[in-house]
Amino acid sequence: LQFLYFIVLPNKSKMSPPAGKGPQDMALGAALQCVEAATLGMPFEVWKTRMGRFRNETTIEAFKNVYKNGGVSAYWAGCAPKMVESASKGAVLLWSKELILSSCLSLNMDPVVSGIVAGAGGGVCQTSVMGPMTFLVTAKVTGDKNVSTLTRVKDTFSTKGIGGFYSGSSAVAFRQATNWASRQGFTDAVRQVILKTNHGGDKKAKLSKPEEVMSGVIGGFLACWNHPFEVARIEMQARGAFGEKALSLPGVLGMIYKERGISGWFKGVVPRIGLGIWQTLFMVTGARMVKEYLTETPASKPVSVEVTRATSA
Repeated sequence: LQFLYFIVLPNKSKMSPPAGKGPQDMALGAALQCVEAATLGMPFEVWKTRMGRFRNETTIEAFKNVYKNGGVSAYWAGCAPKMVESASKGAVLLWSKELILSSCLSLNMDPVVSGIVAGAGGGVCQTSVMGPMTFLVTAKVTGDKNVSTLTRVKDTFSTKGIGGFYSGSSAVAFRQATNWASRQGFTDAVRQVILKTNHGGDKKAKLSKPEEVMSGVIGGFLACWNHPFEVARIEMQARGAFGEKALSLPGVLGMIYKERGISGWFKGVVPRIGLGIWQTLFMVTGARMVKEYLTETPASKPVSVEVTRATSA
């Protein structure tokens, strides 16, 4: 938390900003999402994407085949566009989500309902910036590894124009809206349960860090109910990348159902659960904890002097 604090807000005069401030939320969102993706986020993403496209592979087979395609580095295939996507979508998500959340809470809406509305709004806003990058990552993971991302960009633009990068955008929008509505909503619901059981329902009580983490883990796990949208998104974007016949979202879901039944809609759900938990811990639980740290008064930060000495040394 201290590391992110000094990166995002190196000027101590900005130590106590009010909640929902655009520039701070955008910087924090970009930093959190990039760290999330660069660590376990990318391996889970690559593993999940392969399973969504090659639905005949089991969970273990898909994991092994990723490794066969390039060793350990293959789990970070498409990392360059993913970092661009992570910075942009993280900034947009946290800014829009926190703005909507603050507005809902100011109207005395229920915290869980506020979280669902804010998460859905933030997820939809993400679609505008993340569509092209998820398209390129999907093409990299499921296509010829020898084709560079730059070549893919040139080929797609020359044949389909800017619209070619938004293949599967409807599935992306449904996924993102339900993703963050569920992650934020479920996490906030679990927090309310913990407040009632462990803190006597005191709305002003502050959850411990383990309690916050537990809320994020459960919220991220439960939010994976929408995995069929993710499988459809992968299929739609892969079709767009390789010149296959385009299908609508209902058309793709119907095709997958005829091919493998309901189980086909949940191909890749194991790595998706890992990714969902990891992203929730960063963008819901982590964002809340960092923002709480930033809004503390200087007097309540006894470690700041030690951090300053360490950085100056």
